[in-house]
Amino acid sequence: MVGNSGSGKSRLAGTLAARLGVPHVELDALFHLPEWGELPADEFRRQVADLTAADGWVVDGNYLTARDVVWGRADTVVWVDPPRALVMFRVVSRSVARVVFRRDLWNGNRERWSSLLSTDPAKSIVAWSWTQHRAYRDRYSAAMSDPAWAHLTFVRLRSASDTAGLLSSLGHRGDDVPDQRLRR
Repeated sequence: MVGNSGSGKSRLAGTLAARLGVPHVELDALFHLPEWGELPADEFRRQVADLTAADGWVVDGNYLTARDVVWGRADTVVWVDPPRALVMFRVVSRSVARVVFRRDLWNGNRERWSSLLSTDPAKSIVAWSWTQHRAYRDRYSAAMSDPAWAHLTFVRLRSASDTAGLLSSLGHRGDDVPDQRLRR
């Protein structure tokens, strides 16, 4: 499961994993150590390899460091690609709520006002989401036609109806489809 921050990939990955009865592996939870430290690349790849050695799993995240490990063992890549306006609405609302309510993310890390308000994409998830929207579209559009990934089925989800279609193809009702509407 890939897509921009705020696209809904983690929520959908959790839904898919539950429906399929397989583990959900959130790469951010592996990569981000306490106090925003980062797991060294070789250890990150080793842990990802261990978690994807099973017969079934749903992994979400965009880490190029481990893409070959995950995609080499996958049969399907689901690309969650809603419009930029929706991504930005989600990431801003989610980040503000995390800061205001001091919600823990991974390993005790929390978003901070200073990071939220920064224009530096390396410090602010809001700036990151804005600047990476086109980059992710370019990256995954190219991957879909790359012969290295010819063994994969790519599923691109641009709307709530696309997501409902994916979930209904699993033989289940779509009443737990992550909401992809922009609310005002």
